[in-house]
Amino acid sequence: MNFKNKIDFEVLVMVQDANPNGDPLNGNRPRETYDGYGEISDVCIKRKIRNRLQDMGENIFVQSDERADDGCKSLADRAKNNEEMQKAQKDKNKEQYAEAACKTWIDVRSFGQVFAFKDGNVSVGVRGPVSVHSAFSVLPVSVDSMQITKSVNSETKDKKSSDTMGMKHKVHSAMYIIKGSINHQLAEKTGFSDEDAEKIKEALRTLFVNDSSSARPDGSMEVCKVYWWKHNCPMGQYSSAKVHRLVKVTAKVDDPKRFEDYEVVVDSLPDLVLEEIEGI
Repeated sequence: MNFKNKIDFEVLVMVQDANPNGDPLNGNRPRETYDGYGEISDVCIKRKIRNRLQDMGENIFVQSDERADDGCKSLADRAKNNEEMQKAQKDKNKEQYAEAACKTWIDVRSFGQVFAFKDGNVSVGVRGPVSVHSAFSVLPVSVDSMQITKSVNSETKDKKSSDTMGMKHKVHSAMYIIKGSINHQLAEKTGFSDEDAEKIKEALRTLFVNDSSSARPDGSMEVCKVYWWKHNCPMGQYSSAKVHRLVKVTAKVDDPKRFEDYEVVVDSLPDLVLEEIEGI
């Protein structure tokens, strides 16, 4: 099934006492812009989408080490295990190499991938049709920090080792907005289909399933709404920027803590079909 027409999407996410995306260069504090707005990187969001697609039974190329389900220890190993890709590499046929990769892994035909390994004689870049923006909070975020200590010895010693001090950070309460789109022209090149688009939509709806950790306890990250716009032509009759501006979110109270504390208004455009989906 080919991908017919351009799609734009937007996801409203509520965060309650969680660290949605820590910054390793800033003591793993939640990412913030210079203006104090919370941020979740596009890389972080695509990691979660990949994990959800993998949970749905899809083949994933960029797997987390702890989630690897094919016995491969690296991306290079995963590529070497694909017979079609190895044959194309020997023939130095970049188009066939990319086609085999897109056919095998949904994340490659969705997000694209650069194949450039030290022991290979071919370097291939695939541009994917699914683009995801970094997510930003509606209002500046308040970050709470607490000190934590270690209460046991890491190794056997005669006496108790000194407690190791650390810090744990969380966003008290905030709404983040994820924006993205699916490009028809690039979908044709990678073989991305309407069926694949439905899988991406379901991954977004269930984005935080199986994603809990000490920094993000179950229930602290919630998808509240998914807005899914379908254009009536392959290239789209409106720009993605114009479509994303249709959703206007404002706080109804000074210190919003729940989704109900925000007012969400969604405008419309002629011949643009909107599907509004509740999060899980």
